[in-house]
Amino acid sequence: MDITYDRTVKLTAWLLLLAALSQPVYTALYILAPEVDRGPLWSFEALLFTLMAALAGSALVQAKSLTLGWSAIAMSAVLNVIQVGIGLVQFGPFREVAEANAALEPAASAVVALSFFGYNAAKVLLGLAAMVFGYAKVQQGSKALGGLTFVVGALSLFSNAIVMGFGLGMSVTGGGLMPSGASGVAATLLLAVCLFTLPKED
Repeated sequence: MDITYDRTVKLTAWLLLLAALSQPVYTALYILAPEVDRGPLWSFEALLFTLMAALAGSALVQAKSLTLGWSAIAMSAVLNVIQVGIGLVQFGPFREVAEANAALEPAASAVVALSFFGYNAAKVLLGLAAMVFGYAKVQQGSKALGGLTFVVGALSLFSNAIVMGFGLGMSVTGGGLMPSGASGVAATLLLAVCLFTLPKED
């Protein structure tokens, strides 16, 4: 089955949009209905990111330009598959073990920290992709969209890199000041818009 480059771009944009929208839903459930099983949402995200890795990888070899951006999207999808998989497969068992034996709580916390490390690394890459495609939009004349995408992408890259280096406590969710998650979601959303409006290649 042969899918054209332009269709691959649009499909990737849809997956990025769905991924960006799924995170506010997850956060709302976590805050407002913590008793609700969020496993199905994680499974849905895992499928999104798996397909995104394949599509962005395909776009990477098809594209005549912006290959750094496509590489960043593909690698971020791979990292997201891994971090979601850690949440689905390991959070439950490690939490049960830690509840049974308090001495193992550091091990359970380390698993959570590893998952978030992958999450932040993926947001760094999506921030980089947003910068690449945002700059391209500026060059194409869409200065408002391109400039906003570039700035938000840079914020995502910077804030998530800080959290990677200094730990989850630096993020807003960890009680810190870095808007890593929110900036990553915003960068993903704007990146999707840039891809939807990307000119067709000859």
